Amino acid sequence: MSVLVLAEHDNAALKDATLATVTAAAKLGDVTVLVAGSDCGAVADAAAQVAGVAKVLKADDAAYANFLAENVAPLVAGLMDGFDAFLAPATTTGKNVAPRVAALLDVMQVSDILSVEGPKSFTRPIYAGNAIATVESSDAKLVITVRGTAFERAAATGGSAAVEAVSGPGDAGLSHFTGAETAKSDRPELTSAKVIVSGGRALKDGATFQAVLTPLADKLGAAIGASRAAVDAGYVPNDYQVGQTGKIVAPELYIAIGISGAIQHLAGMKDSKTIVAINKDPDAPIFSVADYGLVADLFEAVPELVSKL
Repeated sequence: MSVLVLAEHDNAALKDATLATVTAAAKLGDVTVLVAGSDCGAVADAAAQVAGVAKVLKADDAAYANFLAENVAPLVAGLMDGFDAFLAPATTTGKNVAPRVAALLDVMQVSDILSVEGPKSFTRPIYAGNAIATVESSDAKLVITVRGTAFERAAATGGSAAVEAVSGPGDAGLSHFTGAETAKSDRPELTSAKVIVSGGRALKDGATFQAVLTPLADKLGAAIGASRAAVDAGYVPNDYQVGQTGKIVAPELYIAIGISGAIQHLAGMKDSKTIVAINKDPDAPIFSVADYGLVADLFEAVPELVSKL
């Protein structure tokens, strides 16, 4: 089986989600990576070095500079005559492009896979991750999104794939890029961090959220996350949200502070290797998945923890 993987990048560097998707793709067959962007030669070269990649297709065009799905999807669909499956990371970008590709190919999409069980058989979470379904596609072409935390990342070096230039229909004229507001941080990205400190609505407001969590995150070299309640209350930007409608994470250590543990939040972090919960409510659902739980006032417990580190 020949597999086309969509590379997620910023026209300068390859994102970690792509490496996990390559691992999933390799379980199906020969892997070709598509790098669509503008002045993206460095990304294509990086993709060529990823272990397990047989070929890299580089579509370098101003139309793909900002990864508008309306432009990228027709490019992918046009290339699919030579491939049996298309895989994209189950990120905001992948979830934007893949359904359009599936529609253009007139096939079903298999979303958010956790494992590859056979040539056309996969597992995926349902009911907010409380059940795992095994699904099998009967379509001639596969369109799949991959949950990055479920697969090991392919080695970023060790490969020596050839880079081939390709072209597509270019600008579809259906949308245009007007700007992006992105949070700048020296901290690790949530989806690739080994340690995450997350806060919930109990932190009262944005200033308190930062005052309590930042010292702990600094001590641990951690990324900072938040529950949807904290994001909706305006404490932190949407980029911080962990959960079913936010980012799916699986760090080595996840510390949940003042988070009750709604099912939507648990769906986004319960695969973490070690979970520590601090909450004054002994009946909070977060304790059902925590490896270590502390029933205490977070405003006393967190500063004390920081002082001991």
